[in-house]
Amino acid sequence: MKQPCIICVAITGSLPRKADNPAVPITISEQVDSTHEAFEAGASIAHCHVRNNDETPTSDPDKFAALKEGIEKHCRGMIVQFSTGGRSGAGKSRGGMLPLRPDMASLSVGSNNFPTRVYENPPDLVDWLAGEMSSYEIKPEIEAFDLSHIFKAREMVDKGQLKGTPYIQFVMGVKNAMPADRHVFNYYINTVRRLFGEDVPWCAAGIGRHQFEINEWAVSAGGHARTGLEDNVRLDRNTLAPSNAALVRRVTELCSRYERPVATCEEARSMLGLKELSI
Repeated sequence: MKQPCIICVAITGSLPRKADNPAVPITISEQVDSTHEAFEAGASIAHCHVRNNDETPTSDPDKFAALKEGIEKHCRGMIVQFSTGGRSGAGKSRGGMLPLRPDMASLSVGSNNFPTRVYENPPDLVDWLAGEMSSYEIKPEIEAFDLSHIFKAREMVDKGQLKGTPYIQFVMGVKNAMPADRHVFNYYINTVRRLFGEDVPWCAAGIGRHQFEINEWAVSAGGHARTGLEDNVRLDRNTLAPSNAALVRRVTELCSRYERPVATCEEARSMLGLKELSI
């Protein structure tokens, strides 16, 4: 049997607003409801951002705590992954929620250009975030926006800053960063395997119109897939996605096409080296 595919749903993000798609969940209750629907559809990881009432992004630990509590209550066993991305705060405020001990947290290990700004991840902040994740036994997901970020992850493993086998996600399709190019994608897979071993787990995320094609590349190549309204608010050029669950179901259909089971939460936890569910 082929390895099960872990589906991560990025439920909200920092940018999409209800004006872009009314299905984007903003309040904690909306996020919990949307996550539960995606969980029922097959997602085993929830990638979490939180918002203020005016829809602006925040790193408020109280909001993260409420979201984590809601997901754990209504989506038993689902892996909770907090974002420490730079759009939600500045400096160490980006990691202020890590004492809540989510299962995972995103970690961008280098800077790069975004369409209208520099996405800054200074070395001292990267080191501090990695240290906090280690202290609270949180598994980092390395968000690679550039080839150098994969090599930086290898360096951090060698220095003991990252423990265990890393989980690396290629973020493709951001203008000025990593393109959505199949040759580049294949090179990244080969690079990760060369640096970390043939069995290293990896994931891919496509931004905007690239989401579905990157989903298919990842599923067909034996990797894991990220989807969700954070990255893409549409099913196609003319159709808004009605929910996060609808985007998750598109990935489960790909899994069926390529004869890959959809990973349960228990299987995802095992593949990623996370703690098992308590009975």
